[in-house]
Amino acid sequence: MIEGLAALRIEVFRDWPYLYEGDAAYERAYLSDYASDGAICVAVWDGARLVGAATAAPMADHAGAFAEALPAGWPLEETLYCAESVLLARYRGRGIGHAFFDAREAHGRALGLKHAVFAAVTRRSDHPLKPRAYRPLDPFWRSRGYAPIDGAVARFAWRDVNESEETQKPLQLWARRI
Repeated sequence: MIEGLAALRIEVFRDWPYLYEGDAAYERAYLSDYASDGAICVAVWDGARLVGAATAAPMADHAGAFAEALPAGWPLEETLYCAESVLLARYRGRGIGHAFFDAREAHGRALGLKHAVFAAVTRRSDHPLKPRAYRPLDPFWRSRGYAPIDGAVARFAWRDVNESEETQKPLQLWARRI
């Protein structure tokens, strides 16, 4: 799964708002963190082609910059980190995003976890590469009961498609009780 998921992440995250100029070696190393016992990968296939996937793992297994961004006292041992939800554009609008969240949240509850957290990149509203027709996912996330956590912003560096060097990007953490 790691090779296919790495390729899918690179393809989907190349688009707005991530604009990620992906690197297969980095992706393989990053995704190896999801080889923990509590991790889950929900995959969508069209024949033999992986067209969508969502991953999650207990935050205690995936601590680091995301965990550090959470408010002091946040119960990491009770938290599921919902990492990527990546789906090729032509498969969107079919309820797959809801299925991704349903499966990960059910997995978190089965592990005895009480919170789900994910991170979403934030970009300037006047960014020159922002598509005119872009619709943010905030309404979808809010409809699922998620809300931004005040002050919980992680920072990660990657190279944008129009840049020659990596730059830091802010990622807002969102959460809900599961």
